[in-house]
Amino acid sequence: MNNVLLIDFGSTYTKITAVDVDQEQVLGTARGITTVETDIMDGLNQALAALFAKTGKLEFETVLGCSSAAGGLKMVAVGLVPEMTAEAAKRAALGAGAKVLKVFSHELSEYEIEEIAALKPDILLLAGGTDGGNQKVILHNAKMLAGLGWDVPVVVAGNKSVTPTVVKILGEKMTEVCPTENVMPKLDELNIEPARAVIRDIFLRRITEAKGLNRANKMVDRLVMPTPAAVLKAAELLSQGGGKEKGLGDLMVVDIGGATTDVYSIAKGDPTVGGVALKGLPEPFGKRTVEGDLGMRYSAGALLKAAGAGMIAGYAGSTEAEVTEYVSKVEADIDHLPQSPTEARIEIAMGKACVRLSADRHAGQLVTYFTPMGTTFVQNGKDLTKVTTVIGTGGVIVNNPEPEAILQGILFDETNPQILKPKDSEFLIDKDYIMSSMGLLGEAYPEVAVRMMKKYIVKK
Repeated sequence: MNNVLLIDFGSTYTKITAVDVDQEQVLGTARGITTVETDIMDGLNQALAALFAKTGKLEFETVLGCSSAAGGLKMVAVGLVPEMTAEAAKRAALGAGAKVLKVFSHELSEYEIEEIAALKPDILLLAGGTDGGNQKVILHNAKMLAGLGWDVPVVVAGNKSVTPTVVKILGEKMTEVCPTENVMPKLDELNIEPARAVIRDIFLRRITEAKGLNRANKMVDRLVMPTPAAVLKAAELLSQGGGKEKGLGDLMVVDIGGATTDVYSIAKGDPTVGGVALKGLPEPFGKRTVEGDLGMRYSAGALLKAAGAGMIAGYAGSTEAEVTEYVSKVEADIDHLPQSPTEARIEIAMGKACVRLSADRHAGQLVTYFTPMGTTFVQNGKDLTKVTTVIGTGGVIVNNPEPEAILQGILFDETNPQILKPKDSEFLIDKDYIMSSMGLLGEAYPEVAVRMMKKYIVKK
């Protein structure tokens, strides 16, 4: 047997999946409380005990891990123009599996430097200017960041003409300054993979120690990447295939948590109808967005504000007062579960609202312009109307008897036809929480990972 143990050190739970690679079989899954504040091994051992109670004692050839513990990989991105290099920097950070605390643009002020210091990011990403373009802003921002007053890793991914000078300025104050290729070398040209790779490398080398994850080194062969990056990797594999195993084609993944909702799309996203022009930065084929105000517990109040009690009540067939009361309950007690049919319907409705709003923000939009020459249509972002597969994961989806009702929020809405969401998709459920595990497994066994996802991610 070639047994592999795959570990996700989450913010709340340490989740483990044991896989027999030769048989392409999940041997068992379990979880324990993540104990990052004491010893990370306590929670891992708790999970292992629960696993072995089901499977008996197992030996593993390889142990791989990913992590979003202690808030995950927190980053601040700095660029030049909000819609251009600042947006490119944000996309690079999100694609690396980071939680982007804030994006700053133009010349940083002293107030903004104080704000960055208060945010306490794990990594800073500094971009700005196309290659050979604007130099003034990134040089100014490098000098400002050097005066932060504390040491934090900085990834420099801006105008290559001044990168050596920027690195020198920051290097006088910062221990780790990592130059890489420009995230936007030319206007409207995106180049985020080199920055993603550097961010992940810093995460593995430095952040794991800060989070106490190095205590698991005796058991874990390799901590591969942040958890969201593992999910993105799994989604890309399932979409495109691995080895000789074909993928499913264009797909989306929705992951609803207690604090955030993550949406992934694996699709080119070009216009699907004629006469539509693209505007803005090109979209990455594998795209991730994360919405910090859309969650089922920690962010329940923010969800209520974003969606409105009317939307949730309409989905649930309840009153707005009942919605407000339930949201207050789950905010006060994050372990609260529905205790009545009405609360069960509101829980589903909250999940559907998370899906709808996060998908609305993730998908592209069609804008109509009226000109003397006639009507013109412009697309911003991805056209996802032809996506054929939607995968749901996260507790409210996996543990709910009606996951399809929640996922309905991702579909094209005739009342908002400008938002380019999927029109006809099959819903699949990650019922065993294996997406992040399969992203890890796919690093060494991509073909096996694709076949296993096809096997275990199914209709409810």
